[in-house]
Amino acid sequence: MKNDFKKIPSAAWAVPTNGSAGRAFPEPLHGYRGEIQRDRARIIHSTSFRRLDGKTQVFLNGTGDHYRTRLTHTIEVASISRTVARALHLNEDLAEAIALAHDLGHPPCGHRGEEELDRLLKDHGGFDHNVQSLRVVEVLEEKYPQFPGLNLVWDVREGIQKHAEGYTDPLDGSRYPSPSLEAQIADLADEIAYSSHDLDDGIDAELLKTADLAEVPLWRRALDRAHSEAAAIDPHRHRGFIIRCLVNMLVDDLVTTTRQAIAGARIETLRAVREHPHRLASFSREMRAELSGLRRHLFAKFYHHPAVSGANEEAARLISELFAHLAAHPEKMGRKARGRIDRDGLHRSVGDYISGMTDRYLARQHAELVGK
Repeated sequence: MKNDFKKIPSAAWAVPTNGSAGRAFPEPLHGYRGEIQRDRARIIHSTSFRRLDGKTQVFLNGTGDHYRTRLTHTIEVASISRTVARALHLNEDLAEAIALAHDLGHPPCGHRGEEELDRLLKDHGGFDHNVQSLRVVEVLEEKYPQFPGLNLVWDVREGIQKHAEGYTDPLDGSRYPSPSLEAQIADLADEIAYSSHDLDDGIDAELLKTADLAEVPLWRRALDRAHSEAAAIDPHRHRGFIIRCLVNMLVDDLVTTTRQAIAGARIETLRAVREHPHRLASFSREMRAELSGLRRHLFAKFYHHPAVSGANEEAARLISELFAHLAAHPEKMGRKARGRIDRDGLHRSVGDYISGMTDRYLARQHAELVGK
């Protein structure tokens, strides 16, 4: 791929520096920062962002010093998002801000924790971490006296709604099917990050075997790419280099395929991106098939491995028992959570309270309030 990193004029279909639709609560413009740049800072300085350091990615927090947490995963997604956005001449600040916010609503104990909260809240609207991330930035963060949440511009909030079935324009109330390209890029950067870096952690933990990975086409291609750049490759000692090659392959494919889709659809405006019936950012058909093959291997050999699933089941038990205790004794929740009961209901307030916990605080609260 030609190196054109110095050519960074914004494309006509990129989201403008200050966003396309403003904030729910109008604020004066800043003297030397764009509005989305301000939102990036608001996300990084939020309480929910700091808590990501204590939340599980795959391994429960505290299992090992080298494994990724929800925070390090988020930083990796932000880095990939910015790289792809720059290559496509999009709004880099927006792609990064969406990536930094995309997991703010993730509960403790990874996806198993999310499944357990969804079960506990099934009669009260359920629980989805994407929806919760939006709730965090619109409601739960309490920092400003003038408005609830962080009052982010519409384009950032649009991007946090990763799997929404259509969007409503806040300016004219019209409906449209697709989010900005920056939002689409952040979504796929998340997939690149968790697929490649969960693979890295699994090999590091010796739960994934490089001999078994020889059956995975995408791993074989990454290994071939690594050998083409450095002949003497030891898959155990140099797995980080192989993962780097894997990420580069995925990013290159995403940029190339998305460029072709933009040209093929004759996109000329941001509105055209949003009105397009399908998302324009994508991997090639071949890469999508190979990435799906890698995901299947991770589920079969890693995510369902007893060393991972056993710990996650224990964590789900803690969530369930603590939820029941707090629903029966809401006075034991924090002040902010108690204050939301009249407005949002008891069960939703308990769900908000638990979803904001780190893995460590969940265990501590369970020990103090429930016992063994």
